[in-house]
Amino acid sequence: MAEEIRSLEDLKEGMKDAGVEAGAETASEASEASEASVDADEAAPEVVLPEPKIDDLGRAYATGKRKNAVARVWIKPGSGKIVINGREQDSYFARPVLRMMLQQPFECAERKDQYDVMATAKGGGLSGQAGAVRHGISKALVFFEPSLRPALKKGGFLTRDSRVVERKKYGRAKARKSFQFSKR
Repeated sequence: MAEEIRSLEDLKEGMKDAGVEAGAETASEASEASEASVDADEAAPEVVLPEPKIDDLGRAYATGKRKNAVARVWIKPGSGKIVINGREQDSYFARPVLRMMLQQPFECAERKDQYDVMATAKGGGLSGQAGAVRHGISKALVFFEPSLRPALKKGGFLTRDSRVVERKKYGRAKARKSFQFSKR
């Protein structure tokens, strides 16, 4: 081998011409190894992302839920404006913690101020509604850009938080609290 081998491709071609596969001693082992590598390439499934679910107006729709609150959420490309029940997020969710919850999916997906959100929230209180809107935003982002699913899934934004208020039991003051005990 008088010539210099310039790349890995030249090395592979040279080994195939000599009848030697990487780690194979004889030509029969080399052919078996090459057949096995072809089978492995065919068996490896390609990751196929689902098609984005976008309506005629260029929006993605999703429903989010948390406690007793349900939110219907539409997202579309825009400047980052969030409107809930016809009001800006600053006036609807007065607490900064609730507004921060709405931004979490965008920060996780690195899409801050790239989408406008229009949502309607019903039921529950403000905290539950904020959680429902966040869940809906996350699902709508995945419908709009399916490639964001792994990042949002890892952040836990696609999982519906199943914690709800425990029901009151009979013979109890609340779900678990007892009435005051009196010996006599």
